[in-house]
Order: sequence, then C-alpha cells, then structure tokens
Amino acid sequence: MTEKEDFLHPRHRYYGDFTPENLAFNANLQEFAQKITYICSLETGGKISAEKAYKDIKALWKDLKSSKKNLGIGQKNLSNDEENSP
Repeated sequence: MTEKEDFLHPRHRYYGDFTPENLAFNANLQEFAQKITYICSLETGGKISAEKAYKDIKALWKDLKSSKKNLGIGQKNLSNDEENSP
C-alpha cells in the first residue's frame, strides 16, 4: 500500500523562497492539483456530470484564491514595486 501511496502522492522537497506562508500555499496548491485530477478522472469515467465537475473545480479555485489572499502571497512584491515606481 505504501508504494501505491508514494506513486499517487509523491513527496518532494520545497525549493521556493521559504516563508511559512509560501510553504502553506504550496501545500494548498498541491492539494488543489490533486483534487482537480480526481474530479477530472471521475468526469472522464462518467461517474459525475460535466456540470458537477465544473462546479466542484470552481469551488476549489475560489478556495485557492482565498488561501492566496489570506496568506498574502504576491502582495509583498506589489508593495515593493509601488515604492520603487516614480
């Protein structure tokens, strides 16, 4: 069972700029991608409708956007750019 889990959910080191926020967002992003894969597979296999898949993906996307905003990902760069602009 462990080999199957390792294959389906590989774990790798985080290589980005380390901050707790970036690490948390990376985990959220990986979870998002994993859930999208499941939804697409269910829809392709005829287990759920295209409309259900769309609604589920849309909800996941909103959650990911909210996570990004709440963690402040990308906002620090914008404030630095605004300070340096004429």
